[in-house]
Order: sequence, then structure tokens, then C-alpha cells
Amino acid sequence: MIRRFSQVVMRPLVAVGIIAFSSALALAQNAATNTTKNNNAAVKSELPFSNTQDFEDVKKGFIAPLPDNGIIKNAKGQTVWDLGAYSFAQGKEAPDTVNPSLWRQLQLLSEGGLYEVTPRIYQVRSADLSNITFIEGDSGVIVMDPLISAETAKASLDLYRKHRGNKPVVAVIYTHSHVDHYGGVRGVVDEKDVQSGKVKIIAPEGFLEEAVSENVFAGNTMGRRASYMYGNLLPKDPKGTLGTGLGLGTSPGTITIIPPTDTITKTGQQLKVDGLTFEFLLAPGTEAPAEMHFYIPELKAVTAAENATHTLHNLYTLRGAKVRNAKAWANYLNETLQRWGDKAEVLYAPHHWPTWGNEKVVDHLKKQRDLYKYLNDQTLRMANHGYNMVEAAEMMELPAELAQYWANRGYYGSVNHDTRAVWNYYLGFFDGNPARLYPLPPTEAGKKFVEYMGGADSVLQKAQKDYDAGNYRWVAQVLDNLVSAQPNNQKAKNLLADALEQMGYQQENGPWRNFFLSGAKELREGVKKLAMPVTASPDTIANMPIEMFFDYLGIRLNGPKAAGKKMAFNVSLPDIKGNYSLVVENGVLNYGPPVDKPDATVTINRTSLDDVIMGTAGIDDKVKDGSAKLGGDGAKFKEFLGMLDTFDFWWNVSTPNPPPSE
Repeated sequence: MIRRFSQVVMRPLVAVGIIAFSSALALAQNAATNTTKNNNAAVKSELPFSNTQDFEDVKKGFIAPLPDNGIIKNAKGQTVWDLGAYSFAQGKEAPDTVNPSLWRQLQLLSEGGLYEVTPRIYQVRSADLSNITFIEGDSGVIVMDPLISAETAKASLDLYRKHRGNKPVVAVIYTHSHVDHYGGVRGVVDEKDVQSGKVKIIAPEGFLEEAVSENVFAGNTMGRRASYMYGNLLPKDPKGTLGTGLGLGTSPGTITIIPPTDTITKTGQQLKVDGLTFEFLLAPGTEAPAEMHFYIPELKAVTAAENATHTLHNLYTLRGAKVRNAKAWANYLNETLQRWGDKAEVLYAPHHWPTWGNEKVVDHLKKQRDLYKYLNDQTLRMANHGYNMVEAAEMMELPAELAQYWANRGYYGSVNHDTRAVWNYYLGFFDGNPARLYPLPPTEAGKKFVEYMGGADSVLQKAQKDYDAGNYRWVAQVLDNLVSAQPNNQKAKNLLADALEQMGYQQENGPWRNFFLSGAKELREGVKKLAMPVTASPDTIANMPIEMFFDYLGIRLNGPKAAGKKMAFNVSLPDIKGNYSLVVENGVLNYGPPVDKPDATVTINRTSLDDVIMGTAGIDDKVKDGSAKLGGDGAKFKEFLGMLDTFDFWWNVSTPNPPPSE
């Protein structure tokens, strides 16, 4: 059985999107150790590298490269995308610091430009993390999944129009609620055309709620972790990031959103768009909480959105999100086969390259279906034998017929962490062992651990021996305790960084590599503020339904500061014709209809309230310029605003954060 499924088993243990710029110069990185060299060399004999069909498919239908050598800039002249930065792998053998399977995936992903999928369907690939797809109707073009940033989406549309004519955009389809599938929408359409009815925005049921809740409610912590997951802090080279396996990287441009005009609410629903028929299948709770597949009978073309790409996907994403339902994922792929499997001649997706021919389409969908079903069923089988989450993940092995299929390799999700995701989905964080029910937090536990081990010097001596022996997983586990206890112990941080670095070099999984190498970088250099996309962008927050906006305020309310206080405010929002109350009591914020005796009244347009909450203007500024009115005890409302936390994006990931200040 193949054990190097997604993360190589270690021997012997085996918004505007740019928020900050800083120098990306890194400290010197280590070479691959003999353990890492041997581990990566073994991969070459275990996987079918002689099968080069993907290299033929990724070039099929090529029309034109990205202009300007693959560089896309924003209005300030700052680069938000550089495809050429990933070209270092082309035509070369994998170096010792890279798992050969991930190197192969990078070679495929760094092919980019405009491609014909089938007549009337075109894609621009490798202009962002995802693909943008152009489907030609009778008079215009339907855009599917307009990337992360308005800049990359616009550049892609310009490239398409240069070679296919200046067709108007008549509709945009969001296949699901992740930012790389809607964030660039204002780069391809003007909202005035949406409001006038000239352009439809089509999305699955629950799209807006899920897009906003994921990217705003937990957006700060998720975005910081994403800086590790997507390798944003790493150099693009054989000792740095190799992309994510799903795509190359994330563009730090302008993230936008336009709410849907047409919502798909049931499987079997059909829409006629510019002469083409779209048949939809809802797939909630799969790769995204709101997701859908569709088939175009006139073109015999099917997309399963992000549920059938050329990688094992995440059942739990390392940036943090709701755990996904592997059983539902498999079931919806099976339903896709039942509905359209005998008809489809091409399968295309918002990532990677298409699959052509009915026989290959069916085979691909079956193998992807069975990949997720195997993980679901076998994890539960082991759980029912009494194995805990970590044990089950360590034991999980895919059968050869799944593991040897390139599209099932763990470039983005991994067998190990997807197994843990299934276990957690059904059974939660507790494994049943009471000794693990109430652990000490890392800093306190670390101090006791170091004391028990005879002090920091003793721990480091033992850890160095294990590092020299190639026991990197154990070194990382041990030194995490030491660094938690002594976050200023640079010798401990450096050795921990060395272990993480070798673990990163061995990974087949792009995000695992990025996490390990990003952790090593932070341990050596401290937190570096570099270019990052901001998912909780001003445009996203401005398009939140007002109830979700008030929920967001509740998340930002500092509970300890609010404890013991009672406040009530009536808020009138003339531009959206809304009247609400905000009530602080018991340390929480609730909202509802206006109350009889508020402490203060506030009249302010929603757009101005957005400015106040985002910190681009103060409430006094709005009162002064006449765009807000305060009645009653205005000082209390200002006190309330002062109890809303702002979130520092650059919190420590690999070392302890200081206690919160109240």
C-alpha cells in the first residue's frame, strides 16, 4: 500500500487586498538532510511518473499566454500577480528540497493563459489561485467564478476578448461561496448593469450568508492562517513555496462582491441564459457550505465546481473553516454521475485542467467519488474499533487503485488531515480519554514539560540528537513545548525551525509544505508583514445584510469590558429604510425592533455606519458633516463604539501570543 499519500511519512517516525508590504528577504535556509533526500527519492519509485497524460491535457486548447509575461498590476502599479515567479520548475528535475510529486503538480499548474475547453467554453488559467471560465451564449458571455481580485479578473476578461471578440457579459455564476470564486466580480461587470437587469448574478442558496460569515466573522484569524497555508510569506523557489497544489497562490488585489440576483434553491432547477440551458444540482456542505454543480446540454459540458478537481481536496482546510461532509461529497458526485454521466463529453472546473471524453469523465468522477467515500467509511470503521483521531489518521492508507490515480494525490487536502476531519465531523474534539479532556494551555503545559525533562538545556540536547537521527516530527512536538514555555529562547526556536523545514521539504501536500516553511520563517525572523488578500474587505462588509452586520458587531464587542453595563440605542438607517435597536446587556449585544426608552438615538445611513465601524471615520466626523445625528446621551453611544475590538492581523502563529488586554 502507498504511504506517501498526501504528506510523506517521515522517517524514522515517520480591502483593498494589499494590507502591508515589507522586505521579503529571508535568512539562509538549510539544505535537505540525508533523511529528507532519501524520503523524496523513494517517492519516484512509488508513483506512476511514466504516465504523462496530464502534461498533454494541460496544454490542450491553448490559445494565448497571459500578457506582460504573466504580470498583473493594480491601479497603483503594485504587482498583484506574477505567473513567471513560478516558472523555476519547468523542464527541471525535482531538487532534494522538494517532494517529486508536488514538483510535478507545480509544473502542471505553472502552465497559464487562455484555453478552449470545448467550442463556446474558454478558460483563463493560472492568473490567480482559481480559473475563470467564459461560456459563450447567443449574444454575450457568461462568466463562471471571477477569481479573487478585480485586477486579475479584468486582465483575464481582456485576454479573452482580445481573442474571442468584445462580447458583453450577460451573467456571472458563482459556483460556491469561497473568495476565489467571487472576489473579482467587479473586474468583469459594473454593478449598475446588475441593478438594471442587464447582468444576472447566479449563485446557490445560502451563498451570501456563507461567503460573509466565513470571510468576516472569523476572517481575521482565518486570513492570518491563510498567510501560512498559501505561502504568501515565503519566497517562490525550491526552498520556498511551490504553490498550493490546488493553484499557485492568492492574488493580493481588490476583493469585491455583488449579491446574487438569481438564487438556485433546488436540484433540477433550470435557467435559460442567453440561449443556453443550465441544469443545476445543489451540493451544500461539500467543498463549501453553499456549492452547486451544473450541466449545459447544448454543449454536453458538466462542472462539479470544486468537488472533482485534480487533487484530493480538503475535508478540513488548514486556514480554518467548517468541517466538510465527506459522505455528502461522495453522494453529490454520485448524483452528478447518475444525472449526466451518460451525456457529458467534457468536465471542467474552477481549478486545474479539464477532462475530455465520456469514458474519462465518468472514470474521473467515480475515482473522486470513491476517494471521499473511502475516507468517510474507513475513518468510521476505525473509530468504531476504538481508534482515536490521531491513531486513525496515522493508520489510514488508500488502496492502490485510488492512490495511484494522479488526480487523487494529496496536493491540497491530505489523507492524514482529511481523516482527522471525518473523525472530528462525527465525534468532535474529544477522543474519550479523560486524561485529554481538560489539558493545561500550551504555555503552562510547556513550562511543566520542560521542568520534567530537566530544563531547557537538557531538552535541546535530546532534541538535537533526534534531529540528527531524522526524527523531525518528534523534535517539533518536543520543542513546541519548550518554545511555548520560553518564547524568547532563540536556540530552541532555531532548532524547531530546522525540524519544520525538513518536514516541509518532504511534503507532497502544498499547504502542509507552506505551513511548515512559514513556521520556520517566523521562528527564525519573527512576524513579517507582507502582501496578503483581505477577505473581510470593505466591499464584503458593505454588502452584508444588516442583521449579519449587527452579528459582526456582536463578535467585535469586548465581553469583559461590556460586563455589568446596560445600554440601549435606537438606530435609524434611512438609506435602507431600517429601524433597529442595539442592546448591550449581560456582556453581549442583541438587536431587534426599536425600544421605548433608549439611552441614545442614532440616525445614520448604512454606508456611513460602515465607515464608522471600519474605522475610516469617527462618529463625531459624521455628525459634523451632517451625515449622522445623535440624540439623547451621545456619550453612551461613543462608549459603546469604544468597546468594539479591532483585530490585529499579524498575531503570532508559531510562538505564544501575549495575554489579551482588557
